[in-house]
Order: sequence, then C-alpha cells, then structure tokens
Amino acid sequence: MNIYKDLVEKKTALSVIGLGYVGLPIALEFAKKIKVIGFDIKENRIEMMKNHLAPSEELDKEAFKDADIVFTADGKDLKQASFHIIAVPTPINKHFMPDLSPLLAATRSVARILKKGDYVVYESTVYPGCTEDDCIPILEELSGLTYNEDFKVGFSPERINQGDREHTLVTVKKIVSGSCAASLEEIAKVYELVVKAGVYKASCIKVAEAAKIIENTQRDVNIALMNELSMIFNKMNINTYEVLEAAGTKWNFLKFFPGLVGGHCIGVDPYYLTFKAKEFRHHPQIIESGRSINDSMGFYVAKRVVKQILATGKAIKAAHVLIMGTTFKENVSDVRNSKVADIVSELQQYKVEVDVVDPYASSVELKEEYGFELTQQIRNDYDAVIVAVNHHEYCQLAEDYFQSICKDNAVFFDVKGAFRGRVVEMTYMSL
Repeated sequence: MNIYKDLVEKKTALSVIGLGYVGLPIALEFAKKIKVIGFDIKENRIEMMKNHLAPSEELDKEAFKDADIVFTADGKDLKQASFHIIAVPTPINKHFMPDLSPLLAATRSVARILKKGDYVVYESTVYPGCTEDDCIPILEELSGLTYNEDFKVGFSPERINQGDREHTLVTVKKIVSGSCAASLEEIAKVYELVVKAGVYKASCIKVAEAAKIIENTQRDVNIALMNELSMIFNKMNINTYEVLEAAGTKWNFLKFFPGLVGGHCIGVDPYYLTFKAKEFRHHPQIIESGRSINDSMGFYVAKRVVKQILATGKAIKAAHVLIMGTTFKENVSDVRNSKVADIVSELQQYKVEVDVVDPYASSVELKEEYGFELTQQIRNDYDAVIVAVNHHEYCQLAEDYFQSICKDNAVFFDVKGAFRGRVVEMTYMSL
C-alpha cells in the first residue's frame, strides 16, 4: 500500500486524534489537501468545531473554510482512515510523574480500528522509548496485527507555539521518524504536504522523542539560571533586567529572562526526561535543580510582595492585592499549570485578600483548576498590584492608572520587567 498516494488521491483519509491547540491546526491544514477525520472524546468540543469554532479561540472561522474534514466523537469513524496522528496531552500528575493515561487511551482507540497497511504517528511529547515500549504493544495486542509487518509507526513531535502566529505548523521545520526506512519516507512525504519549511528525518523514533524533550528542557534550565540570578541580584539591590541588557551586548550571550515557567510544555516535559533517566540509574541534577527553582518562583514573588507591604508599615492581614493575568503566557486563554496560582495560594496563606483579573482566562476553568475565580470589579484601594502576565491590554497601561486603583505607598511588582522605567512613583519591584 502506498499510503501517500492513496491519501493524495483521496482513496483513504488521515485522522487526527485529539483536537486541542496542537491537533486542530494539524487537522485543518491537512484538510486543505486530503480527506481528514478529526476525533476528540469531548462532544461539546466537536459541536463547536462543526460550527467552525475553535475551542482554544486561537483559530478564526476562516481556518475552517474549504476544509475536507469530518469532526466526530465516535471512535468507529476512525476506521475510514489509514494514517492516524495522535496529538493528545501528556501531562504530569500531582507527584510530578508522567501521566500517560490520555496517550494510552488514544492508542487503544486507534488499536481497536487498526487494519493492515495503516500508519500511526505520535505527536505527543514523551520520554525516549515511550512509543516503542508503551504504545506499540497496545496497538499489537488490541488489533491482533504485527508491528512493522501489518502496520507502521512513526513519531513527529509537535512544535506549535501557542499564541504564536509566526512560528506555526507550516513555517517550522518538522522532525519526522519511522519504524523502518520505508515508513520514514512515506511519513516524510505526508508531512511535506503541509509543512512548507520542510522536514528533518531523524534516524529512529527514540532520537525524535529525545530531540523534542530536550528542546523544552534546554529552555527550562536556562530560564532557571535567570531566575536564580534574579534572586542573587535582588539581594545585591541590582536590577536583573539592566544586567541582562548590558550582558546582551556581547554577540554570543544567550538572551533568556527570568519569569514564571508554567504551561503544558516547558513546565512539564523535563519531568518526563528525569523520570526516564532514573530508570537508567542516572540522577539528572541540573535538570531537577532547574525545575525546583522554576516551580518555586510563584511563591518567591508572593513572599517578596508580602515583605514589601510589611515594610511600608501596613498590617498584612488587612492587605488587599490585585493580580493581573492568570494564564501561563501572554495573550492566550490557557491556564494549565499556571504558576500565577502559586502566587495566589501563597498570598492567601498570609491572609491577604486577593483579587485576580484576566481578559483571556475563563473564571469557570480557574475555579475548577485552582479554586479561585476572576474578580468582576476592580477596586481602588489595593496595597499592591502584581502584573503577572504581560497581556497586550496590560502593557498599554500607564502608571497613573495603577495609582488610581491603589492606596498611597502601594507596591507594584512587574514580574517580567515590562514596566521598567515607566513606573517610578510607586514602589517598583521585578524579578
């Protein structure tokens, strides 16, 4: 079976399992070229997409135009496809261990309808060896088929940067891998249908898995270094951003910045690598140290604010703090693994009254995930304002606005340094 030829001639279809911020753009891009079946277990999401609405709100109705796609929550519909892309979340549990349940559930869904000649390609971020050790045995067991004889498998890690309109599926080179030389070529040709930047053919599935996981681990470690430097420079009464600006004048200085590291990628993926490393009796000290620093930054911000409020002579139990921004990054609606929740939690431990606002986040999701809701009405008597996420709407504000909602001697904490040099009359703080 020539899977590429059959897809292009629309003799069969491609399926995408998991229609989140990764899966939906993939499905819609392929649907411009070939027949696609978009599958998700959440029926309310399927109904939205049938009405050309993206649940993540990152795609407009135009993205659905002329797309040859069928949206479904019925796993039986996957039988119509021969090339299956699995793009479900791979989170961690409360013990910071990999939670493969969504991935394995999706694998079982595909395994039940798998037929001879089919391809299964994983895009979900995993530790090296997961595809072959954890997923393929399920595909064989439930389908009754033999790996590499009856069906082929590949791994092509997602590289979509949520909220980024420049670095997209189409414009970023795609890593592809296959379970054999022939499958690698077929998988590469299929992805080349939609990825204008081209593909990089990894030598094997494990290399592709490892390449993806170190992309975010590298960023995590570098941001952790910046966060630790921020702690050191704060003790020295030196502005970290001024230091980085000066050091950045050298041609080979890497431009990373301190901040809150949350979300479903950078704050999660390193745990998959450390988990696997320990299986091989290696203690990943640098990676774990970086994770420890980054996971502590929300608490660190809250404690600095509390100390500064106390320094003004105010009673902390009577203090009122406004936090602006709750999503894991600017200009998106995703609140998964948001470290802003740690700021809220720590302030509440000190009995501080906390109000939270965000123009993108869902109050319902915040309540379900973290136990607090968005404030409907901003007051005019705050003792401190924390700009935790640099949403576009917030970066346009001037100091007089913040003064208008605060008491005298109020604290202004600028987590990512966006207001450096712009807030001068209030007590200014940043990482």
